[in-house]
Amino acid sequence: MTPEKRKNFERLLNPRHIAFIGGADAAVAIGEARRAGFAGQMWVVNPKRETLAGLGCVPAIADLPEAPDAVFLAIPASAVPETVAELARMGAGGIVCYTAGFGEAHAAGRALEAEMKAAIGDMVLIGPNCYGIINYVGRSALWPFAHGGACPGYGAAIITQSGMFSSDITMSQRSLPMAYMASAGNQADLGLTELVDLLCERPEVRAIGLHVEGLSDIAAFERAALKALGAGTPVVALKTGRSAIGETLTLSHTGSLAGSAELYEALFERVGVISVTNPSQLLETLKFLCVAGAPEGPDVLGFTCSGGGATMLADHGEAIGLSYPAPDAGAHAALTALLPPIATVSNPLDYTTPIWGQPDRTGPVFSEALARVPAQATLLVQDYPAPGLDETEHLYLNDGLAFAEAARAARLPAAICATIPENIGAHVRDTFISHGIAPMQGVHETLNAIRDAARWSVARKRILANPPARLVAASLGGRPRMLSEARGKDRLADAGIPVPPGRQVSEDQLCEIADELGYPVALKMMGEELAHKTEAGAVALALEDPDALRRAVTEMRDRVACYSEQAVTDSFLVETMAPTPLAELVVGIRRDPQFGMAMTLGSGGILVELVGDTVSLLLPAKPADIADALDRLRVSALLRGFRGRPAADQSALVAALAGLADYAMKHADSIAEIEINPLFVYEKGVLAIDVLMQMDDP
Repeated sequence: MTPEKRKNFERLLNPRHIAFIGGADAAVAIGEARRAGFAGQMWVVNPKRETLAGLGCVPAIADLPEAPDAVFLAIPASAVPETVAELARMGAGGIVCYTAGFGEAHAAGRALEAEMKAAIGDMVLIGPNCYGIINYVGRSALWPFAHGGACPGYGAAIITQSGMFSSDITMSQRSLPMAYMASAGNQADLGLTELVDLLCERPEVRAIGLHVEGLSDIAAFERAALKALGAGTPVVALKTGRSAIGETLTLSHTGSLAGSAELYEALFERVGVISVTNPSQLLETLKFLCVAGAPEGPDVLGFTCSGGGATMLADHGEAIGLSYPAPDAGAHAALTALLPPIATVSNPLDYTTPIWGQPDRTGPVFSEALARVPAQATLLVQDYPAPGLDETEHLYLNDGLAFAEAARAARLPAAICATIPENIGAHVRDTFISHGIAPMQGVHETLNAIRDAARWSVARKRILANPPARLVAASLGGRPRMLSEARGKDRLADAGIPVPPGRQVSEDQLCEIADELGYPVALKMMGEELAHKTEAGAVALALEDPDALRRAVTEMRDRVACYSEQAVTDSFLVETMAPTPLAELVVGIRRDPQFGMAMTLGSGGILVELVGDTVSLLLPAKPADIADALDRLRVSALLRGFRGRPAADQSALVAALAGLADYAMKHADSIAEIEINPLFVYEKGVLAIDVLMQMDDP
């Protein structure tokens, strides 16, 4: 982005004056600017009206007093390109184009959008087909719909591709501090990536929330997300929708297991973006990050005034990877002296009702526990009474504020957590925010937010210490064609991946070659229609002698003919049988039109799709990234040695996979897909048992 466009974004974000161009929709936007508290000048361009929303109108853009810093544009789509061009000529700063009917609608709209983009010049534009932008910090809005939200001087910058969802967020009853809200629409100029880049270094932005339907430039998003990571601004993403995977890459198991959603997760993992799965979790995670900040790790100290609450914290926390450090002997003795006799010293700690609401009793408990238990975050579970039943509310607040004081003294990220999301009123939430305590709504949402915030801290240190190599856009060649397994294995051998000794021959040579290799042998029929040989009956294993080999050929021809007569060939791969492995992996590398080359690792064998134990990562990847991906698989327990069994040579396995990834990147212009299923893993080394490879046919 040019320096001129950055300056004009600042004009759009903090305008001295706003020009509203249009009719009824512009009138609503004028009201929203007033609702936001905008104190600058507002002008209206409308040739058919003398006044709009109490403001006088001028008939043409040329009649404006000066070039406006910001423009809200709500006119017919056909008139937008020339209007944008005129605003650019006069030196306007930025535009929110509310108008729809562009690329999202039809071919004619795509042409109009292209004209509009060509006319933007050094201005910036949000939209078209969007709601616009709200600046809660600077009190301005270019927004066509009633909006809520509040700002204590800092907060989240939320960027969505949906207009209505952005409006819904502003109306949420969760007291999320808001700094900025942007609805990006078609993203003709400024999109999610550009807005992350522009907003992540602003000190008032403590976290960025994204609603992602799709990204057009994955490499650019990677750069923006890494910039946010370097700035210490967490990014939380809610990804919705699934993009179609290319039809030419549907032969492999990993192709069906690693679609667009999995590759987005791999992207987020790569750049330290927190991924959430629902709107409530998005808002609660942002709230915790903005108000409390990110813990350095997953150790939590929990307080409740209920045994049930303590159990809920323990159950879900431990299930998602949080830990509750147990009080040591010194902490146990100190807390025992402060707690009622019916209390049990533990973490989470139920301090029990005899001291409830008495800050002179509960405050020392909070302070002593926080001083003695080595935690990295803390929370107190409190469900407040409903309006009209709130005669005891002051007792809850007594404990809550005592907890807030103790957490602040301990300098720990802290939250008050309502078990039932609605059981903490707005005035209570605002009170705790003013004390730097995140008022969280829902036990699972709270604990998930703490876990993800802690993981972000850990990931940030790791990624910044060893940044990923830049992603490379896919170079799509001709139509992919499948190589025979034998040819694919030749290429794997070139990449340094061991394969079983074997030869591809016709039937009349089988016994001769099998004698040379040594029995027992494996037999596979080769053919273009035999991508999945097991399903076609084109595999026979552990053949002990020539008679067994000849019988296997006859039976195999019959099985394959039943599968498909056209699939029968006189080409066979005969190999020495591989010894039983410690574990079986599936390894897939495939070229995606959006993400470039991606690797998928998982539990291998014939049940790979049923088990679904896979993780994906984008290439290029470092050996440490591959090792981390392996550790996230359930099959990693076998690799480490399970129930007395030997452990695999992890360094040799990672080296082999890293070599395969490097080979794929070097040949990314021709390799469409590689799948090894299974990859046998041994105490020493690996062996590629079955290979599927697709190369571009020029």
